[in-house]
Formats: sequence, C-alpha cells, structure tokens
Amino acid sequence: MARNRSQDGIQETLKLRRTISGLVQEDVADDLGIARSSYTYYETGKTSPSIYMLYELAKLYNVTIDV
Repeated sequence: MARNRSQDGIQETLKLRRTISGLVQEDVADDLGIARSSYTYYETGKTSPSIYMLYELAKLYNVTIDV
C-alpha cells in the first residue's frame, strides 16, 4: 500500500515533537502504555496511530489535532 503525504507528515511530526521534548521512544511508549516497538512503527510509518492514540499523543506533547 502506498503512503500518502499526510502519513509522512505524521511520522515527521512525531519524531520532531519527541526530540524537542527531550524524550526517547521508550519514554513516549511508556507514557502511552504501549510497547516501544509499537511507537517505533508510528515514527517509521509501518502503522498509523489510531484516533485515540493521536489524541493521547497530542495531550503528551501539549498540541492540538487539526484536520
């Protein structure tokens, strides 16, 4: 399945927000209650976060989700 530009944007944004926050993937995964490998998949595009997980990520990084 081909990736679209919005998926690339999510991946880049997740990595950027994590690094700006001074966190490693393990920290974010622990905060979200998921495995580090699951979070890694979000950043690499293997899977996309669910709407619920996007909401949790937005809370973690203190940002809004705009559509």
